[in-house]
Amino acid sequence: MLYVDIPTEAEVKALGARRARPAVSLYVPTTPETQHVGQARIELGNLLKDAEAQMQAAGIEKRAIWPISEQVGDLLDDDAFWAHQARSLAVFVTPEGMQTFRLPNHLKPLLQVSDRFHIKPLLRALAVGQHAFVLVLAENAVRLVEVFPDLPAQTVKVPGMPKDAASVAGVANVNSRSYSRRIGGAEGQAVHLRAYARAVDAALRPVLSGRSEPLILAAAEPMRSLFRSVCTYGGLAAQAIEGFAGRDSDGALAEAARPILDALGAERIKALAALYDARAGEGRATRQIDLAARAATAGAVETLLVDIDVVVPGTVDEVTGAVTLAEGQGADTYGVIDEIAGRTLLHGGQVVAVRADEVPGSGGPLAAILRWPV
Repeated sequence: MLYVDIPTEAEVKALGARRARPAVSLYVPTTPETQHVGQARIELGNLLKDAEAQMQAAGIEKRAIWPISEQVGDLLDDDAFWAHQARSLAVFVTPEGMQTFRLPNHLKPLLQVSDRFHIKPLLRALAVGQHAFVLVLAENAVRLVEVFPDLPAQTVKVPGMPKDAASVAGVANVNSRSYSRRIGGAEGQAVHLRAYARAVDAALRPVLSGRSEPLILAAAEPMRSLFRSVCTYGGLAAQAIEGFAGRDSDGALAEAARPILDALGAERIKALAALYDARAGEGRATRQIDLAARAATAGAVETLLVDIDVVVPGTVDEVTGAVTLAEGQGADTYGVIDEIAGRTLLHGGQVVAVRADEVPGSGGPLAAILRWPV
């Protein structure tokens, strides 16, 4: 079981805006298999030693270094914490405090010592959306299950939700072959089931109003097609969960929903690549780091796609967005791509962390889709 606590977009923005000297960001791959988590603890300990060396080389006072060492050291010694892990661990620490996030995606070991946190790897967890609703729909059962990225799935109480198809039709059994009101047999069954689907949709409407999470169906035919024909929620996923009955556990439904959510994420990235190509012809897209930095500083970046694994050390001018690249990482530099991502978020743009081969325009560290030409 993965124990995850993915940061919200608001938490990522807050981390990106935080300034402290020193601010240490550490990422290590982990495993939910407790018996094999020792390697992650060793990796984190090695990164801490490297961080201490970087801080000392930068002339940072010992009284600012030792609280960081103490906090990470306490985390390394916390057996209860290490017994509940996901696939990666992110640690953000200053002399004043520490935040950790257990992430469902695989990240490479990474360390940054600077005056700000390195948040770009977190964005992959946000891009791969893991918050959704699953509608279990059968003739004799219906329920709505909410799937969370960092909590167990749970059934949602929906006021006015019908109990089953028969209760909507006012009959003992919608499969009855008898005729009444000029309908019966297969024709009557379809009419009753469609009415049932409409009643379910009506009950869901106030619960899902204003939401954007995907709604995934767990239903067999003909209920699957009938509900699709009457559903008014714009986030109904094209792919459904098959082979599940009405009494399956919430946890099992959540696990079945994960591959569908991953596929939706891939479709989103493909759509953004097409949008990038269209905007490039209008002068409203760029893969140049310096141009993207100026655009992000001016609030002109609508969507930024960044390679999650690339770190480009340097600095970005707070006012103009001018980029100064550095030969290597140090306490006086930070990740330029990361800083561009932070400024994009602060101006209301969206940032999508992708793998290298998913960056539009044949790869590169970033691709920016602009609100206006810069």
